[in-house]
Amino acid sequence: MAASSAVAVEEKKEASPAQKAQQEKMKACNAEAGEKGLKGDERKGFMSTCLGAKPAPATQQDKMKSCNAEAGSKQLKGDERKKFMSECLKGSPG
Repeated sequence: MAASSAVAVEEKKEASPAQKAQQEKMKACNAEAGEKGLKGDERKGFMSTCLGAKPAPATQQDKMKSCNAEAGSKQLKGDERKKFMSECLKGSPG
């Protein structure tokens, strides 16, 4: 029997700003639950409330970073980039 070693090629996809925000929220809520020493149902309840809370408005610097990264990944230049950055920094109206 020959063991085939199929190596999965992982594509490194850039997480969207929304995904990054969710990941940051998870980290923050998890850290806070840990600091409070929450366990079991108490922790579940806290995490649910924490994750369900409206995200803190991203700072202008955070927005700049994520919009800039996205514009870079889309290889936008000149006026296209300016327009994209303007729209991205405004945020989409909910």
